[in-house]
Amino acid sequence: MELMSVAIRKPDEVNLILGQSHFIKTVEDLHEALVGSVPEIKFGVAFCEASGPALVRWSGTDHLLTDLARRTMMDVGAGHAFLILLGNAFPINVLPAVRAVAEVCTVYCATANAVEVIIAATDHGRAILGVVDGERSRGIESDDDVSERKAMLRRFGYKAG
Repeated sequence: MELMSVAIRKPDEVNLILGQSHFIKTVEDLHEALVGSVPEIKFGVAFCEASGPALVRWSGTDHLLTDLARRTMMDVGAGHAFLILLGNAFPINVLPAVRAVAEVCTVYCATANAVEVIIAATDHGRAILGVVDGERSRGIESDDDVSERKAMLRRFGYKAG
């Protein structure tokens, strides 16, 4: 077995969702879930087919994001994994719809952070073991940090008052 790391390539402002599903219909169902969640959403989705021709299947509403998702998932190459790159939406806006897709088994991460996918490769294929999502913790939040976190959530409209 060989262990490796594949970085998700994306612009800093792009959010991503990385997950695993179980059926080729995933691409169409994720596309429908995304466009039904956010008006005029910009995204690219790519899915690693795990049998037959074992192609990277794809869809999207934004050429750049779709191309990045396709190329990244070709590098990942782990069966039944999918990547969604979001241009003008946050994961919180679409995660309920993504999780509701019948084929979705797991969501590994949903973030705007730099992400590395930890992969195991065997003679049989590749598997995602986990992800490195962002940086190592530097400390424990202070009372001032708590106040700032709560204020930020209110500025973004995620909490009232």
